[in-house]
Formats: sequence, C-alpha cells, structure tokens
Amino acid sequence: MAPTLRPFRWWDIEPVRRIEQDLFPEDPWSVEMFWSELADIPHSRYYVIAEQDGAIAGYAGLMAQPGAAPGTAEGWVQNIAVARAHQGRGLGAVLLQALLDEALRRKCVEVWLEVRTDNDSAQRLYVRYGFEPAGIRRGYYQPGNHDALIMRKAMA
Repeated sequence: MAPTLRPFRWWDIEPVRRIEQDLFPEDPWSVEMFWSELADIPHSRYYVIAEQDGAIAGYAGLMAQPGAAPGTAEGWVQNIAVARAHQGRGLGAVLLQALLDEALRRKCVEVWLEVRTDNDSAQRLYVRYGFEPAGIRRGYYQPGNHDALIMRKAMA
C-alpha cells in the first residue's frame, strides 16, 4: 500500500521525536524545535507526515522566506526523515517531491538544504532531484562536530 501524506500536527511531535532519536542519536531535534516550526505553519513553514499501515513512516519540512526579487521566495528543506522500517522504498523521494511542489506553490526560485557530509544516500537523492553542492559548513552538526554539505536547487 502506498504511503498517505497529510499535514504534520502537534500530536505527531512525540512519535516523530522517537524517529529522530533513532535516526539522529547525536543531535535529534527537541520537542521545542518542532513546536517552533509548527507555530509558523502556514506563514513560512510547510510540514508533512507520511503514514503507512497506520503508523508514521516519515516526515519532512520546508521553510519559505521572501526572496530577493519582489513576489519570489527562497526555500530551505528543514528536515526529511524516514523511519528505519520504511527505508529503501522511495519514501524519501516522495517526501522531497512534496516539499519541492510546495516550494513551487510558494514561488521559491531556489531551494537550499544542509546534509551531513557522510550521508551518501541522502546526497544521492538530492542530486537525483537536481540539487548541486554549494559549500560546506564546518562542524555544523553538534555535538558530534560533523560537517554539513550545503546544496542548492534552482527552481526555474
């Protein structure tokens, strides 16, 4: 059965945190970070949950800010995560496509993201969707002091 996408709601925070802690044990997002993100929906944020067989299989978020040109925006992928039991089935691509579709609706001329330099599978996904390396943030992921690769996709 294909996953169902729906809006991320406050009651999803705790199950999403469990996925965060499993996938990112060194630097999971806090409950407060998720509350802060959800507080800006729909103004500057878009968050989606992927459900499969009645359980949360993944989630993703986008931030859109006013762009340099009037009437445009700039997007930032805030997070994309797929629970371990659902990895390897294309769900990351479904979530990324949902964020890119929303970025187009919000008139984003480009979308940016950061990804750990050692996360090869995520980088391959982003390259497949047209993202290109744009720089490195040294020691971005704390407390593990891991570098982040900054990637950019032109939307036009």
